[in-house]
Amino acid sequence: MVSFLEERPKNMAAGQNVISDAKSVLNMSITVTVSAQKPPAPPGYISISRKKLLQNLEINAGARLNAWVDSMRDSSPTHIKSTPSLTDDQGSWNLHHPSALEMFEQIIDASKGKQIVMFLDYDGTLSPIVEDPDRAFMSKKMRKTVRKLAKCFPTAIVSGRCRDKVYKFVKLAELYYAGSHGMDIKGPEKRSKSNKDSESVLFQPASEFLPIIDEVYKQLVETTKSTPGAKVENNKFCLSVHFRCVDEKKWSELAQQVRSVLKEYPKLRLTQGRKVLEIRPTIKWDKGKALEFLLESLGFANCTDVFPVYIGDDRTDEDAFKILRDRGQGFGILVSKFPKDTSASYSLQEPDEVMDFLRRLVEWKQSSVQAQSRM
Repeated sequence: MVSFLEERPKNMAAGQNVISDAKSVLNMSITVTVSAQKPPAPPGYISISRKKLLQNLEINAGARLNAWVDSMRDSSPTHIKSTPSLTDDQGSWNLHHPSALEMFEQIIDASKGKQIVMFLDYDGTLSPIVEDPDRAFMSKKMRKTVRKLAKCFPTAIVSGRCRDKVYKFVKLAELYYAGSHGMDIKGPEKRSKSNKDSESVLFQPASEFLPIIDEVYKQLVETTKSTPGAKVENNKFCLSVHFRCVDEKKWSELAQQVRSVLKEYPKLRLTQGRKVLEIRPTIKWDKGKALEFLLESLGFANCTDVFPVYIGDDRTDEDAFKILRDRGQGFGILVSKFPKDTSASYSLQEPDEVMDFLRRLVEWKQSSVQAQSRM
């Protein structure tokens, strides 16, 4: 069974930034000896005044805040030039992360004789990224494609969104849903004898954090309301502070506001996404753990004939990409028009390409079934 001990992860997935509170160290107690003459410093120690120490702490806290803002800029494709190591050679990046559409035949060859299991992020993968997160609707064509996909392969939506909210966007009862970055998982709905839908929640590892999440949500809404364009979203087991519509000149102010709230809650951690700050419990759980849990629930925990495919566009999806790479099973597909540091094996540029890839998978599966029926 997958473990989820409450601790701060020591190693995060490639590309994912974990932001901790540096300035809180200012609250440490500093003992000052008052006397006519300062005692000499013990051998091996450097004497430093309280004033100098506070100045150094302030400088370090300021540097950490600047790092936050730099991270917020890096999450925007319009600032991709800030990572020259990834953009100097577009061709080299494409060589290491080729198009999943162009490599489709090779992907199918690798999956032959194995059970394909599909994992899909929502925002930026099944729907376009939009300014208003409440209007991130998927197209009817995409919904139709995903419905056909689920008839061919076990399919799960793994999103940072609240599970109920992403379900309202997708509207397909036959899928598995893992909301709140995998902290709220349920399987397909089953019909009861009374012909009513019955939901069975599979896993909610962060239930104890619900009161804290609700408390912090209210504080963030109040604290950030002075920043035009900022939007705080309650995703039940985690929170999102969207800054897509915030003037870049206000990003530092917003980061400071969020930090001022979170410094009182050591059981919560802050991570970075695409134009969003994510607040999550400090449990050892993420999209990668959710992927492992779902594979185990489907009976593929220790199987060598399973072929998981995870498609996502965000830094939080890197946890799942890394799991697949470490397992040596299946692969991850990054949805991005720009080179990014990633553990994914392949790439697609936008949701339309994702839909094309899913359609080709469905067509291949349907033709394979037809060929077998004729034998």
